[in-house]
Amino acid sequence: MPSVAVNVFVQRPAAEVFDFLADARNLALWSSGVASVEAAYVAPGADAVYRYRYPGRRRPHRLVCADFEPCRRIAFRGQRMWSPLGTQVPIYSFDLLPHADGTLVRLSVDSSLSAALMLLAPLVAMAWRRDLPTDGRKLCDLLGGVQPATAKPPAASTAAAVPSATPVRTSSAPNGFDYAH
Repeated sequence: MPSVAVNVFVQRPAAEVFDFLADARNLALWSSGVASVEAAYVAPGADAVYRYRYPGRRRPHRLVCADFEPCRRIAFRGQRMWSPLGTQVPIYSFDLLPHADGTLVRLSVDSSLSAALMLLAPLVAMAWRRDLPTDGRKLCDLLGGVQPATAKPPAASTAAAVPSATPVRTSSAPNGFDYAH
């Protein structure tokens, strides 16, 4: 099962970052693993079900909130997708670690593969290693923009290799996160 993760730092409180990530409709704004999510509002929470399109697929699939710990962790499990080589089930996970300056977010993707797709696991992992850092930068841009490399990162041992983000930009939405809706 290929598993890839990347850390990003966002200068927003964990509650705001969590609220943005908990609305699966926002995934299509920044995640390369999600082409679109049905626009109908679904209350975020454990077992919430969304309809989404995986890139390259014509029909929508189910996306289920598999893990929901407010301000700490959220995970979405995609529906098993069939191909002539086997099946794939993607899991998109987000772990949040609050800091005084903002929130460290660990983005991870796990792909459960079957049949001949298991032989292609190194290629699947390579694709996610290529795409996930770009996805993290897009997330930072949406939540305030990335600071220049000369900016001082937060004082945490894991934050040394983590890009930083600038302060929040204002929005007309009630919670400041309804960019796509």
